Amino acid sequence: MAKIIVIFSTKGGVGKTLIAANLAVSLAKEGKRVCVVDLDTQVVGDMAHMLGISPQKCMADMMGFLAKQLHLTKKQDFVVKTKFNNVDFLAGVLKPQQSGFLYPEKIPDVFAFLDKDYDYIVVDAGKSFSDVFLSALNQANLILLVVTPDVLSVYQTKWALDTLQFLHFPLGMIKLVLNRAESLSSISWQEIRVNLPIDILEKIPSEGKLVNQAVNQRMPVVVDSPRSKIASAFFELANILINGKELFVERRNIDQIKMKEAVREKSGQFWAGQDLTESVLEPDANEDKDEILILKRRIHARLLESMNIKKLDLNVFTDHKKTKDLKDKAEITVSNLLVEEAGSFIPSQDVRKKLIKEILDEALGLGALEDLLADPEITDIMVNNKDEIFVERFGKIELTSKKFLSNEQVRTIIERIIAPIGRRIDESVPMVDARLADGSRVNAIISPLSLTGPTLTIRKFRKERYKTTDLLNLGALTSEMADFIKACVLCRKNIIVSGGTGSGKTTVLNALSEFIPEGERIITLEDAAELKLNQQHWIRLESRPPNIEGKGGLTIRDLFRNTLRMRPDRIIVGECRGTESLDMLQAMNTGHDGSMTTIHANSTLDVLSRLDSMILMSGIELPVRAIREMVASAVDIIVHTARLSDGSRKILAIAEVAGMQDELHINLNEIFIFKQTGVNAQGKVQGYFTATGYKPTFMDEIRVRGVAISDEIFKPTRP
Repeated sequence: MAKIIVIFSTKGGVGKTLIAANLAVSLAKEGKRVCVVDLDTQVVGDMAHMLGISPQKCMADMMGFLAKQLHLTKKQDFVVKTKFNNVDFLAGVLKPQQSGFLYPEKIPDVFAFLDKDYDYIVVDAGKSFSDVFLSALNQANLILLVVTPDVLSVYQTKWALDTLQFLHFPLGMIKLVLNRAESLSSISWQEIRVNLPIDILEKIPSEGKLVNQAVNQRMPVVVDSPRSKIASAFFELANILINGKELFVERRNIDQIKMKEAVREKSGQFWAGQDLTESVLEPDANEDKDEILILKRRIHARLLESMNIKKLDLNVFTDHKKTKDLKDKAEITVSNLLVEEAGSFIPSQDVRKKLIKEILDEALGLGALEDLLADPEITDIMVNNKDEIFVERFGKIELTSKKFLSNEQVRTIIERIIAPIGRRIDESVPMVDARLADGSRVNAIISPLSLTGPTLTIRKFRKERYKTTDLLNLGALTSEMADFIKACVLCRKNIIVSGGTGSGKTTVLNALSEFIPEGERIITLEDAAELKLNQQHWIRLESRPPNIEGKGGLTIRDLFRNTLRMRPDRIIVGECRGTESLDMLQAMNTGHDGSMTTIHANSTLDVLSRLDSMILMSGIELPVRAIREMVASAVDIIVHTARLSDGSRKILAIAEVAGMQDELHINLNEIFIFKQTGVNAQGKVQGYFTATGYKPTFMDEIRVRGVAISDEIFKPTRP
């Protein structure tokens, strides 16, 4: 009769599948016949991938066979042989939709069918107390609870252990396997042992690189790296099980209906006393009951009440000393509340500090955003609602694990951002633009406009300033393109930088500004100040939205008119998006050459169409011919940027606006372009920069001004 080992944890991501697969192969290497049964119906296919197989039949098919009262004869019809000697595999389901065809009452028949052919049956049981899992528990001779050295895993393991005891499973048949035992900043195994009254059977070290390498090779790490520390731990675990016959007990036979009732009763007891009615942050009815989350909610609610934070004047956050005093006082309060609420369960100082920081961030800071704002690799933060926070990192958008306590907390964070600058957000004004203290640009939108919950978007302000050399190192352009752009700036050519959202327009505009001579007077106009210039003679102007009464707003166009009276040598507009486009073109045409701006457009040609439409939509009645003549005489160079499919940003084209072609068409000639040739296996865009062979019409002017530039840079190249 086979010994059945059920591997279980109520927390996902602790490594149940890794342990089950490697334990099975380790037992087989000792000459034991092993069958791996994958009963994790929530994460389907991971075990098969790790064992390098592609099963075509599963336990759900077996049960369909049994449901028709047919006798099982050939194991090979359902059980797959793996490439590892003495290791077979039986999938529970092949896709999540089949989980409804796993019948708890048929589980004993399946294990009885496997019993005679194996020494050990290793079951990956998933992470929930489902009917199928409860039935599998009745077949177990040993239960291995997988725990990782973090407070949430320990908490959930403690609850799972309490529930198993409540179901009359003896402590002697339940053991711990500590995964990632040597992780940095983790809870020590001694602390875990104190809080969980069962033995740690084996400590599996953390060797993520080797594990990932093995998973990519579709094999267990004990086969891919048999001499590693982690493999040695699995071999040791197998030997303990083979030699420790006393670890295994007779199979239980608890009535399934009574077992389900007991689990429900135990779950009710576990969450009893977690009175959330006192919390101002009520969870949604369908929200996962995470004990750590509830602990944070309770302390958060008590902190708000004890310090009357909800009635706190938000202007206190504009005073650095008052803010520090408030946070110091709050930290002491939270520390005391944590002792009251959690007692001695959280012995690790690192874990305590982390919890205190998170609660203080929620109560007095920007909550889940604090760590994201501090991460230099993140450029954009997008909060869709309390449960969905996305970021852009290296040009790619990814979902984070961060969450807010509630949608109400998201509203609180938004108000905390906008209140110090005299803005408000409510149903009458459900949309707002603002800026954080570090210069990061913020947009917020709430109900009734946002149907998914309060939405917050932050474009982070870069503290470092990209120079052209940085763009060269990033592969955004070539040295020939950089030399040409520098010559255009020195010769006071009017330049428009175009591109889509997040394509790097402002970054390129900043890089262009480094070539402006030190002695010139520069005035920048922006809706949200993002430009960073090194020149000493630089005046920064920023538009202002209307106040609560709808008065006092000043637009870019208002600032532009005043700028013309400030004796500028160069005018730089952060972005042209409306009627200021006409003012910009007029300034470029009337002596303020060398000016620059950015514009949203999909190509260099699209820039011309966008300028037409923005001027026409402004309500100024001008014939199209007049607009295009103005554009042709005002704009000299268009630099077009883009964010490519792999997240990289490049200058895709530099073009000259070379006068009118006829009465309605403008001459637009591309000088440099990027040619994409494909995408490699890693998803990286492949291609090369090249000149088109077109030489700008103002080359003589460049030379007259004493700027050295070779005609050779305009010759087409090949990779």
